[in-house]
Order: sequence, then structure tokens, then C-alpha cells
Amino acid sequence: MIKKGYYGHWGGAFIPEILYETFRELNTFFEDVKKDQAFWNEYVQLMSTYSCRPTPLTYAENLSNRFGGARIYIKREDLNHTGAHKANNVMGQGLLVKRMGKKRVIAETGAGQHGVATATMAAKFGFDCTIYMGEEDVQRQRPNVFWMEKMGATVIPVTDGSRTLKDAINEAFRDWVSNMDSTHYVLGTVCGPHPFPEMVAWFQSIIGIEAREQILKAFGKLPARVYACVGGGSNALGIFQGFMQDDQVALVGVEAGGKGLASGEHAARLAGSDASPGVAQGYKTMFLQNSDGQMLDTHSVAAGLDYIGVSPILTDLWEKGRVRFAAATDSEVMDALELTMKKEGIIPALESAHGFVQAFKEVQNLGKDEAIIINMSGRGDKDIFTIANAYGDPSWKEFIIARAEQYKK
Repeated sequence: MIKKGYYGHWGGAFIPEILYETFRELNTFFEDVKKDQAFWNEYVQLMSTYSCRPTPLTYAENLSNRFGGARIYIKREDLNHTGAHKANNVMGQGLLVKRMGKKRVIAETGAGQHGVATATMAAKFGFDCTIYMGEEDVQRQRPNVFWMEKMGATVIPVTDGSRTLKDAINEAFRDWVSNMDSTHYVLGTVCGPHPFPEMVAWFQSIIGIEAREQILKAFGKLPARVYACVGGGSNALGIFQGFMQDDQVALVGVEAGGKGLASGEHAARLAGSDASPGVAQGYKTMFLQNSDGQMLDTHSVAAGLDYIGVSPILTDLWEKGRVRFAAATDSEVMDALELTMKKEGIIPALESAHGFVQAFKEVQNLGKDEAIIINMSGRGDKDIFTIANAYGDPSWKEFIIARAEQYKK
């Protein structure tokens, strides 16, 4: 019999004793709201009026014609409020925090979208808000940091370790231990100790519920494949849940191949061979670690994908063969991004573009009577500095230099 909070032999809640009562309280509230249809109705109503749900399912006609295989549909989470799927989980947890009666929220963020979503939720509900962000990601995602601060959040750059997402998570847990009576940790992905993987997946399932209904209406039958990028895995699990029981629908997760799997500079846990089972940050999954259990450095052009671990739910589905994993390199991502922009006028986030890479590789092998869905987890506005630098755009460099000179005056 599988214990609560485990998916196969992955997951669990490996937490310090001091947090035991906090997690017991969180589990109690979460179990209560799962049984309360009125809570889910309130959540859906909030997302339909404050955000942009249901988000559209866009037929990418030009890309479909370009590849000549299956019809390509894009689930547009970029049109969700704050520009990504992150708002789904964050606003749901915000409603939960209200029920719990707590007044402060904390969060970690990598690409910054979860931080922006949390700051937005805190502003709406009147919570104090602190966001932990790796120092390197602060530099990569300065526009998101700007908006977090303008909405009243305190953004704390984390200078430990690799100064990226895993270090931000560690700092957020340290804060929670010291302030658990007044504070809720709004974990941003389907990782961490139970009930977070299940909770985040539950709120994100709204993506898949919508996508299944939309593709049946638009195309008349289920898609052959569904693609999504995978960092921790929240957007992927969000859309996959709509098709989990449909064995004829292949589910494909795409991780960060970075500079190539042979380079060691990547974040491919399930698509590569460098990961191994381990316990860290409160749960058991596949981590990028050495033989001594020390976490390895990761790399991705996308700040939201360079995480050392992956959802225990996805690890279980990978082990069972229900979800297939692939990896996309930085250069492939830039190519897919450019093609999507020029063919469809749509700007995927660098994270989302990983899913596009694998879909483009495979779509022409499918018949024209079939369809695929790519989950576009967010928009690329936040990545303008990284994208412009990758393209070596001379006019952008001139603009930045000119603006810097103006600020000196």
C-alpha cells in the first residue's frame, strides 16, 4: 500500500520536527478544501474574472503548414494574468491562506514569473510578501524583480551556492522555520514535501481540464501528443492531467539540455543519465548529484528550468512509462523561438520554447489527420535581455548603452 504523499516510491515529507505542526495544519486545510466544491467554484470564478481563464487554444496554422504533419495547437498560458501558468497555483494558494488566517506569504522564484504572481496575489489579498531569488536569476530577470518590488514585495537575492533556484528554495524554507505561525510558503512547483506536489498539481489541473474540452471542440478528437517544458513540472502536470487517462495520447516532457547532455552543463534529470535517486528539500526524487549526494551545478538559457530535481509525480509517471522525456539545447530553443515568432507572431518564454523544440522535431512524423498540443507556459517578455544578448542584436546593445548613459546624468 502506497503511503499518503508518495507516488510509487517517490515523494514523501522529509521535514524538520519544528515544521511538523505547520505541515499538519496545512494538510488539514488542504484536505478540507479538496472536498469542498464551493472552494473550487470560488477558485474558478476568481481565475475567470481576475485572470484570463479559460486561456485560448490557438491553432498554429502557419507552423502546421511549415512542417506538413499534424495540426499544431498551442495552449496559451502566456495570456494568463502575470504572463504565465504560475498564477493558477498562486491564486489558489492565496484563497487557502485566507482560510488559514495567515497574514504573510513567502516564495522562491527562478524565472521570476512565480515571484511576480505571488506579489500580485499578496497585493490583491493584502498579505505581506517576501520573495527569495538567486542572485544570478535577479540579474537575468531584472524586469520581473522590478514589478515584484513595485507591487510591495521584498525581494531578497540569495548569494549562497550556485545563486539560482535551488538556493532560493533553501532560503525560503529557513524563513518559514522562523516565522511559521504567521507565514505560508507559496511553493511554486510540484516539488517539495507533501502536500505541495499534490496541491500545486491540483490547482494547475485547470489547464488540462480546459485543454481537453477545447481540443475536442476545435478538432473533434483527442490529440496524438501533448508537449510541455519541465523544470519542477507544474505546467506539464497541469496540462497532462487533462489527458492522463487517455492512453492513446502520448505525454512528452522536455527538459533543459543546456549546452548538451555530454557537456555536463544542463538540467536534464529524466532525459539524461546524470541524475540519481536522492532526498533533498523535503522529498525524494531524481536529482542531479554526485556520488556523495552533493548537488551538481545546472545550466539552462531559461532561468525557470535550471533546477536540480523534478516532481516526484513526474518521476513516478516516467518510471511507469506514462510520460516520455526529452531534452532541448539552448541553441535549439533559440531557433524554435525565432521560428515561432516569425511564423505565428507569438513569443514563447524561453522555458516554453523547450516544448516547441521537441514538438517541431516530431510533428512531421504524424499524419495530417492528427493534432498535437504544445503548452505555452509563459510569454517571452521577461526574457528580453537574455534573448537580445543571445541574438547579439546591435540595436539593442546601443539602446542599453544609451539608457545607461542617461541614468548617469
